[in-house]
Amino acid sequence: MTWMPVPVLLRPVAGGLLPGSQFECRPAPDVTRSPLEQACLVPSGDATGTGSRAVEGTGRRQIDMIDTDASRRPRVVRFGAVLATVALVGVTAVGCGSGPPQASVAPYVTIPAAPGAATGTAALTGPDVEAWLDGMLPAAMQRTGIAGATVAVVGDGRILTTRGYGHADTGGGAAAPEPVDPERHLFRPGSVSKVFTAVAALQLVQGGTLELDADIAGKLDFDLPRSFDEPITLRHLLTHTAGFEERVAGLIGTEGDSTDLRRALVTDPPEQIFRPGTVPAYSNYGYALAGYLVERTSGMPFEEYVQRYVIDQAGMTSSTFAQPLPPALRDRMSQGYPNSAAPAGPFEFVGVPPAGALSAPAPDMARFMLALLGEKTDDPALLDPPTLELMRQPGLDAGSLGLLAEGPRMSLGLFDESRNGHRILGHGGDTNYFHSHLQILPDQRAGLFISLNSGGNGGMDSHELRQAVLTGFVDRYFPAKGDQSGAGAGGTVDAETAAEHAAVLAGTYESSRTMRSTFLATVGLVGRTSVAALEDGRLLVEPAPLSTTPAVYEEVKPWLWREVGGQRTLAARVVDGQVEAIGFDSAFALLPVDPQRGTGLVASVLGASTLVLVLTVLVWPVAAVVRRRLGRAPRGRAGRTARVLSRVAVAGALLALVGWAVSLTAIMGMREVPTAVLRGVQVLQLVGLLGVLPATVRLVDEVRRRGGWPRIVGSALVLLALAGTGWFAVEFMLLAPSISY
Repeated sequence: MTWMPVPVLLRPVAGGLLPGSQFECRPAPDVTRSPLEQACLVPSGDATGTGSRAVEGTGRRQIDMIDTDASRRPRVVRFGAVLATVALVGVTAVGCGSGPPQASVAPYVTIPAAPGAATGTAALTGPDVEAWLDGMLPAAMQRTGIAGATVAVVGDGRILTTRGYGHADTGGGAAAPEPVDPERHLFRPGSVSKVFTAVAALQLVQGGTLELDADIAGKLDFDLPRSFDEPITLRHLLTHTAGFEERVAGLIGTEGDSTDLRRALVTDPPEQIFRPGTVPAYSNYGYALAGYLVERTSGMPFEEYVQRYVIDQAGMTSSTFAQPLPPALRDRMSQGYPNSAAPAGPFEFVGVPPAGALSAPAPDMARFMLALLGEKTDDPALLDPPTLELMRQPGLDAGSLGLLAEGPRMSLGLFDESRNGHRILGHGGDTNYFHSHLQILPDQRAGLFISLNSGGNGGMDSHELRQAVLTGFVDRYFPAKGDQSGAGAGGTVDAETAAEHAAVLAGTYESSRTMRSTFLATVGLVGRTSVAALEDGRLLVEPAPLSTTPAVYEEVKPWLWREVGGQRTLAARVVDGQVEAIGFDSAFALLPVDPQRGTGLVASVLGASTLVLVLTVLVWPVAAVVRRRLGRAPRGRAGRTARVLSRVAVAGALLALVGWAVSLTAIMGMREVPTAVLRGVQVLQLVGLLGVLPATVRLVDEVRRRGGWPRIVGSALVLLALAGTGWFAVEFMLLAPSISY
């Protein structure tokens, strides 16, 4: 369950259940090799070191790996939680119809591979891919503190290999470590589960009981939250364009937490903040709705339908959406870890099962990839050929997305992750402990699945390791050909036009995967992207989407940019000279930040206001001593009341800021915050806002009494500080009636 990102509380790494570093899921298609991959050695033949064993008939190999270094590294604090604190405290410190579907929605936009793409020549065979994986993963996992991994590779209509690395259970006390056995151990693929949900929904479309382009309201037994007149369709749900904002409450819990799908959908649903079909915005809620449509249409619980008609039908013998696991599978479940030196976490219960509740071993995921590739030869197939091709084509065209359709687009359940000029479809997923990714290359009849049972010592370790494996696999076995080298790909936009377009795009942007209607709107202050126009007409994007580093982009077609020396693209939708959105990934876009919500302005106002309030509190004891010694004339009743109330407001505003920081840290660490706590913080915030009134009375009283310029200036600063924190509270929904998150 995956952004997605990074100085990224909400910078998405595409395709996951969780936001921020945990929303991270899908590696960016970046040609640049990560340090992990640069350090990997690929043996020329099959690796047969100590602790490895080959399994006849499958090419499966498990390799024991002892982490000799991770135990000496300090445990890394949850990345999202740290950034949540920075988000507030850090800023404060600054100053179709029914019937058979037609596979003709919209063609993929072909963009030549970038210059410098890898040009490997290896043949995709079991022995070669085993040697390559064996040379890469053990050392990288040891270096980054990732406990275990499972991998499956398919090609030419069959399973080429399944591999296990590291430990499914690192042991502890008297228990011995248990190596990963890819045939035995189940991992949690997270949001890769959404592909199963999409298949289930498309089966019903294929059968004529669901429609891709009909209003889903008629299929639901509750009112769907809507802000626009346009209907929400199944196509919108499967392409992440229904327009919902993000929600994280109840996404992942532990045993005993509710996994009732309908209850999760009707309890505090997210607001619809975008017009349907216009803005890609990754949504777990949207896929939960798709799963509920399957449940309502089929007449059976979602978990039962997907087990019978997707999992079993694909030949997956040891996989399930059930939570908790069936007794026969419980002792086969890999443990999940923050890193290899940490204790195991509990089995995670996904509150909206269609979005990420799958548990599966590598061989079953290989069988699923073969089914997605249309390589399943025994009847019945998961989807008939027209429906399967429909699933693998872009779900929306320019009529809906506008110029965003020039960039990567969602198919009906899969991300466009094309690389080296090859069409690649995939999906990633992250839970708190498991980090996974699936990719298929339909034209090459190949696919790869990888899942890690820990995040590693650093916030981006699991992301970077998956990126190294996925991009390395494509570069090694499916390099760019001569006519895909990208030579001459630029130059289709003249210099003057490029400069004009770059100037239009210059500005500050935030991710479309966002929260706007509740206090979590504050999270949008972190992970923003700056776009600057360079003198030569190119764009400097900092940080680049799905990255922690800046990148330069050049315009290769009108309103379409490609990373210089890379393969990532930006597609801008501009109307009447105003940027509406910049597409950078199939289910994500960058949206312009309103000037009044700019990070610089917010940091200045909130930082200065907080500084004044803190200094005011520190001055109170001194002021009391001075008053007694100088024997100042007593204030009138109104003046005394105003002073007391303004002090209460100052204390309330400061305590509210602390309360929000603590609450955000907990929430982004996937910990529940009681409603009473959030309401209490809101009361403190309201006290601070209402304190503007007595602070005004106090300022007037000081002027009337001619209290001296220090007292007048001090009272004025307190008034401005309370007004500043009040503006922040109103602008970022800290006082919103809804405290859903």
